[in-house]
Amino acid sequence: MKNINNKNRRVVIKVGSSVLTEQTGIAKERMLNLVTLIAKVSKKYEVVLVTSGAVAAGYTALKLDREKQISKKVLASAGQPILMSSYKRMFDIYDINTSQILLTEDDFDSRKRTKIFQQIINTSLENGIIPIVNENDISTTPDQLFGDNDQLSAHVAYHVDADLLVLLSDIDGYYDSNPKENPHAKIQKEVYGISEEELNASFTPNSKFATGGIVTKLKAAEYVMNRGVDMFLCSGFDLTTAMAYLIDDNHTKGTLFRAKNG
Repeated sequence: MKNINNKNRRVVIKVGSSVLTEQTGIAKERMLNLVTLIAKVSKKYEVVLVTSGAVAAGYTALKLDREKQISKKVLASAGQPILMSSYKRMFDIYDINTSQILLTEDDFDSRKRTKIFQQIINTSLENGIIPIVNENDISTTPDQLFGDNDQLSAHVAYHVDADLLVLLSDIDGYYDSNPKENPHAKIQKEVYGISEEELNASFTPNSKFATGGIVTKLKAAEYVMNRGVDMFLCSGFDLTTAMAYLIDDNHTKGTLFRAKNG
């Protein structure tokens, strides 16, 4: 990992739907824990947040069929303000301003569009604003979408010149075998390479609102590792691991994917 021990260093933190939401709506305690973590981390680093949860938040207001594309768009459109208002209330506790940035895969394929969002994020950070990024799946076609925020966060991390990508997930690290099948499976503390077999395994989302699984996280890791950025995968339910790593430089649990030219 690059030296991130000063305020000019950048960290992208991505949180998934399974962490942010529960059956009754936004998981307020977990979201507050996340915001508290970001408030502490932002005193040490510049922080960009990539968040999921719009569709899940929308489903708390509208019980539409999530399998239909148009229903998913309606749920996202209803859920975005719910999600962002929840974030605003909690960041207000720490007197932190936020901005919302909605991106698609196309935004990374055009120099002009990429430069625009880079400038927005840079200016936000320069003014003490936490950029909150999500995928814009409302007005786009399926071929314009990443399909999961693991991939989105990896692209954001690279294009905003982040030093580290942190994935807060419903798993606490990358195991040497499937922990659901092997009770003796162990978390790999550091990973230096990912095989084609691992990258082509079946998707295994643990939540009905999730869009990926461990494979999407491995693909995100492969993307940033090849571009000189480390990725840290840990639990979003218990943030002590993330706190220890980001604040105390103490790698207790979780998996660090090492940049190949880092």
